Amino acid sequence: MEELTYESMIAGLHRILKRLPDYRTGENTQYSIADGALGAFGAFFTQCPSFLAYQRNLKRAKGHSNAESLFGIEQIPSDNHIRNLLDPLEPELVFAVFGEIFAGLQMNGELDKMRSYQKQLLLSFDGTQYFSSQQIHCPNCSERTLTNDETLYHHQVITPVVVQPGNSKVIALEPEFIFPQDGHEKQDCERAAIKRWIQAHGTAYAEHQCTALGDDLYCCQPICERFLEAGFNFIFVCKPDSHAAMYEWVDYLERIGEVQQLSFRHWNGRYAEKHHFRFVNEVPLRGGQDAINVNWCEVTITREDDGRQLYHNTFATNHSLSKTNVVSVVQDGRARWKSENENNNILKTKGYHLEHNFGHGQQYLASFLLTLNLLAFLFHTVFELLDKQYQCIRKELGPRKTFFNDLRALLRYMVFEDWQHLLTFMIDGLELEFDTS
Repeated sequence: MEELTYESMIAGLHRILKRLPDYRTGENTQYSIADGALGAFGAFFTQCPSFLAYQRNLKRAKGHSNAESLFGIEQIPSDNHIRNLLDPLEPELVFAVFGEIFAGLQMNGELDKMRSYQKQLLLSFDGTQYFSSQQIHCPNCSERTLTNDETLYHHQVITPVVVQPGNSKVIALEPEFIFPQDGHEKQDCERAAIKRWIQAHGTAYAEHQCTALGDDLYCCQPICERFLEAGFNFIFVCKPDSHAAMYEWVDYLERIGEVQQLSFRHWNGRYAEKHHFRFVNEVPLRGGQDAINVNWCEVTITREDDGRQLYHNTFATNHSLSKTNVVSVVQDGRARWKSENENNNILKTKGYHLEHNFGHGQQYLASFLLTLNLLAFLFHTVFELLDKQYQCIRKELGPRKTFFNDLRALLRYMVFEDWQHLLTFMIDGLELEFDTS
């Protein structure tokens, strides 16, 4: 993928989808597997669950549709057909699209703009639930017993993203699904899933000089060692109650004067804050002779006028800490919240409906659909970064919801030759001055 445009990304998606296996054994092969996947992607991209129904109406009325012109769907399948076509497909079959887009962003310099302390790319990891039910379930569901002894079936996923302090954009990467694993008696968990992600993708991303961010769940020796072995740096939240042996060392070093401190006053535009840091290098992450050493830091932010605490957190990292860099390291560590605020929450509340059951299936349908939803979000992120017409329209329309309302209405009643035609139509209709140079 040379240049990241709508056409090149759709073409890349087509290449991957054309290679999807077809497990059908009957004679009903009217719709291709690729058309099923593109149909689902189109619904997520337009944030319109009824997108395909509207396109079938356009096809009947006008002889062609946006499903064909914008997404390259040859025959528009029904929702039930899509569910049946996609259920047997493992989500990993389309992961190559994430890699192609990441490579494109790297090639055109967008990733370099997102680098942080020591020119590192920050990869933030966070798990989230995307399905739960007490009735609907499949072999890939995790299970939890509720207080009323009923069983809750649910799906979880780790959604890694590239983040940067002060930047509202995040770049979605290949997810890792939390599934019951073959050959394992225990239920799968987030820690086991992140190890699989590192094994599958860690070495490739480490080549780009990356620091892993995560909450306290990731701040354990097995995961830290896996990231280090793969070539990553890390900054993880490190809570006292889960690292008793480590905090005994910190307390001891504090008593003998080895813990360094840094304080300064900061005006945030409304009132003055006091920022106070404590840090020390080379403390054991856990008890035992085989414990690895990490570097520890703490940040406390209070209001200067009344002393009210505004923020407090502690981190463990392999970055060596000093008074010249502890503020930068902590700033990067705090960026992990973007996994939740700028990624998972947007996917849940801003039209992508991450937690909605678009189709659960009996094999991989829920996870395959979620992967297509993540790709739709990634496409729009790329447009926000690179597509000047898209940027111009989004700026004029303001809220994300307004843009997608307009998009759905236009695609329901009119047929556009391509993505460029659609954006040009919107710019002309809004009477915007757009520099085409």
